Amino acid sequence: MVSSTATSADAVTDDAVASNPLLAQEGLPKFSIISPSDLGPAVSHLLTKLDSEFSALEETLKPDTPYDQVLPAIERIQSPLGYAWGVAGHLNGVKNGDELRKAYEENQPGVVQAMTKFSQSRALYDALVSIQESWGPSEDISFEESQQRRAVENSLREMTLGGVGLDGVEKERFNEIKMRIAELSTKFSNHVLDATKDFSLTVTDAADLEGVPSSAKAMWANAHYMHLVAENTKDGEGAAEDVEQVDPATGPWRLSLDGPSYIATLSHVPSRSVREKVYRAYLTRASEFDEEKNNVPIIYEILRLKEERAKLLGFSNFAELSLAAKMAPSVAAVGELSDFILQKSLPAAEKELQEVLALARATGGDEYSDANLDKLKPWDTTFWSERLKESKFDLTEEELRPYFALPAVLDGMFGLVDRIFNVEVKAADGEAEVWNPDVRFFNIYDKGTKEHISSFYLDPYSRPADKRGT
Repeated sequence: MVSSTATSADAVTDDAVASNPLLAQEGLPKFSIISPSDLGPAVSHLLTKLDSEFSALEETLKPDTPYDQVLPAIERIQSPLGYAWGVAGHLNGVKNGDELRKAYEENQPGVVQAMTKFSQSRALYDALVSIQESWGPSEDISFEESQQRRAVENSLREMTLGGVGLDGVEKERFNEIKMRIAELSTKFSNHVLDATKDFSLTVTDAADLEGVPSSAKAMWANAHYMHLVAENTKDGEGAAEDVEQVDPATGPWRLSLDGPSYIATLSHVPSRSVREKVYRAYLTRASEFDEEKNNVPIIYEILRLKEERAKLLGFSNFAELSLAAKMAPSVAAVGELSDFILQKSLPAAEKELQEVLALARATGGDEYSDANLDKLKPWDTTFWSERLKESKFDLTEEELRPYFALPAVLDGMFGLVDRIFNVEVKAADGEAEVWNPDVRFFNIYDKGTKEHISSFYLDPYSRPADKRGT
């Protein structure tokens, strides 16, 4: 006999699953309605479904199971979880927040375990080996079969590197390492993002920004305005309308470690002290100078775990393991190429550095004289390199800016792909939901047949909760 309470609970669960936007996978992601609370139920449901379907598939795998019943079946089983987890990972990267971060970290172990089960399935591995052995010579085969062979080859290599050949204690330790590295990697990136967001430097003296491009000043003035708005509204009492706009010409200006702000600071701010503060803050993000977000122990632990994982798989070191799936033939070959590049590029770099130093000595004033500065500091080189370019070409970055406005760049890029690939890129804003109002959506069409080939999102702006800018 089933109680009404249990039936009611099951109905609630079914309704929650049915309405979960991460499980609505018939089209593009429903970004506008996805919330962090959707992730746990979606992943839990998909993991249960995946485990059941994969276990059923494993029971059917035999030495004579054809290709179409192996890898295509695996892709169908993995696809729903890959879709949901891919969307979650994307949002965690471009719209990071405490609630989403917590949900992502809570569900990551289950996803890692599920993917590990695939890579360590002996039944799947043996079936793929049998398929590979059944194929004859590679000459005169169709394009489709060549792609199938490559897919099988890649899958076997991934499974070998994923620990399919390990048993007992070694397998258990390998899986522990895999789980721990995933956890540490997420923690590492969160620390960097948080440290990047935590730093700011407010400049009030206009002399410190003399000669800085107006676009950079406008960016920093707006950053200061947004900070004032956040401070005024954080308790729910004030309003954004109560905060006056900040004049880019008079400031104050709020400098940060986000990519656009950092590059503009190092390239254009004439004040050495301001550049040094920003440079040092950027270089020491999430380091031993911050106990709560210290990534140094994490780095060392990841290095130790990667070395241990490599040796469990029979490699001498992690570099060998990394190259097992890359084009470079050996660690020595990578070293030889690096040495060759160094040999060819170092003289040119040293010559250019001397030019930069000479310009700083000639035009930078007493603080760059031989008596006061034996060589340029790291926070000086970018600034004076920019001045060298301006003096050589009699052209500034700000003068070039109108020619590289985003609409012009997009027109040029889309025109190029049109000429090379005979495809047409058309704006389709509004046809897909986006995670931020600034994000755009485009469709790609074959110019000859007018067939819709593909679509893509364009998100060109860095934001505070965006890991791309860190």
